[in-house]
Amino acid sequence: MEKSGKPRVAIIGGGISGLAAAKELRWLEPVLFEATDSIGGVWRHCSFRSTRLQTPRPDYEFSDYQWSDRNDATFPTHIEILEYLHGYATHFDLWRFIKLQTKVVGIRSIGDGRETWFTELWGDKGRAIPDQPAWEVGVVTGHSDTVQWYKFEFIVMCIGKYGDIPNMPKFPPGEGAEIFRGKVMHSLDYCKLDEDATKELMKGKKVVIIGYKKSSIDLAVECAEANRGEDGQPCTMVIRTLHWTVPSYSIWGLPFFLFFSTRFSQFLHERPNQGLMKSLASHLLTPLRRGVSKFIESYLTWKLPLDKYGLKPDHPFVEDYASCQMAILPENFFAEADEGRIMFKRSSQWRFWEGGVVLDDDTKLEADVVFLATGFDGKQKLRSVLPEPYRGLIVDSSGVMPLYRGTIHPLIPHMAFVGYIESVSNLHTSELRCKWLGRLLKGHFQLPSVEAMFRQTREEIEVMKRTTRFYRRHCISTYSINHSDDMCEEMGWSPWRKGSWLSEAFSAYNNQDYKEDKSE
Repeated sequence: MEKSGKPRVAIIGGGISGLAAAKELRWLEPVLFEATDSIGGVWRHCSFRSTRLQTPRPDYEFSDYQWSDRNDATFPTHIEILEYLHGYATHFDLWRFIKLQTKVVGIRSIGDGRETWFTELWGDKGRAIPDQPAWEVGVVTGHSDTVQWYKFEFIVMCIGKYGDIPNMPKFPPGEGAEIFRGKVMHSLDYCKLDEDATKELMKGKKVVIIGYKKSSIDLAVECAEANRGEDGQPCTMVIRTLHWTVPSYSIWGLPFFLFFSTRFSQFLHERPNQGLMKSLASHLLTPLRRGVSKFIESYLTWKLPLDKYGLKPDHPFVEDYASCQMAILPENFFAEADEGRIMFKRSSQWRFWEGGVVLDDDTKLEADVVFLATGFDGKQKLRSVLPEPYRGLIVDSSGVMPLYRGTIHPLIPHMAFVGYIESVSNLHTSELRCKWLGRLLKGHFQLPSVEAMFRQTREEIEVMKRTTRFYRRHCISTYSINHSDDMCEEMGWSPWRKGSWLSEAFSAYNNQDYKEDKSE
């Protein structure tokens, strides 16, 4: 990796965020380190056989690279998404930057840092790219154990919140997996099995799945399908926290985007730094905001057998949407439940016993296999490679990463984080932040002071706390357009991207609205 005369930039991770970063920073000829043998991130390494995208194709595409079959109404499979991402990398000649099977095992800061670390301005006197290398990146290649170190002026962290490190539940001695006679497997390990292995694992077995989010729902369907027939066994989902699920993007015949993805619909919701008048308007519109949530809930309780199976959440729908926890159901999910192949148990706590799982009311569920669909520890992934003192700064006292514009940690200079805030379309969220980052590195604008960036992130966290009890996910779905407006203004773009006032108010915003201005 020879010096080209340009600042050296490392991108760590080859998922959608890493690819978007490579495209937007290709003028710097970055080096993209991908630990595995393929790009694609979670779509390559954390997807089940039945996993599909949860949004229509036009809502999950790069602004300058459309799906060839974008009018196809079906949600694409993870295989189709991987093909799309490979096409994107080829179209923009990104493969020349990508180093596969090159795992980053550590990062070291260069110098004592007194001139750039913990100062009033982020970076080197407010500059994103310093005159000298700021970081050393340690990598191992292939099956080698030898660590090679390379110097870079800037790093873009794109290793994501999902995959690699499973979030494993902890138990007192004598109540964990060590006493269970059956097999315990996290969903991350299940993803690595082929179709025959998954069927052999579940066929005719008593299966318990811990969780009730997208991965656990998909896993339950695959378990039910494997157990069709006379010798089949039901799969039992143990649910700690209920969340609203959606069968499609249509509510009482109205397109879903009308409720959350237009300027008018997002005007109903609180946003950061909205000022006195907008705060007053948001307060006055509270009944309408609640009414929209009730309207959606009424459809879901009519359309889905939530009461029949005790799956109706106690909290409003908007809280799940505001925390990016709304899951799209597979078509046959409740059909399998109606056939008795999927069963549900509510339990705020659980533990193992020799023959299975014990619920909080001391009910014992027999199991041959227990799947843990308990999520991932994305922050630990970052801590595992960042040096001190930065690994201790990853999250604030609220448990949230304080990222300005969802990208810059005010106390970690010459480094950006892409893919760590969420919205309805994470591809759109990541791509726009990469466009913004590219212009920051070109010097088109400067960041505010460290304190001003912290004020912005604190305000976002406070808004999320007032909107949803699940705020630690750092989701911007109820004010995503406002978030994009602020980034457009910093880039020198017009924040209003539509052609007319009517479209601005009532048309859905998506990636196609954020193509580069013609003046660039």
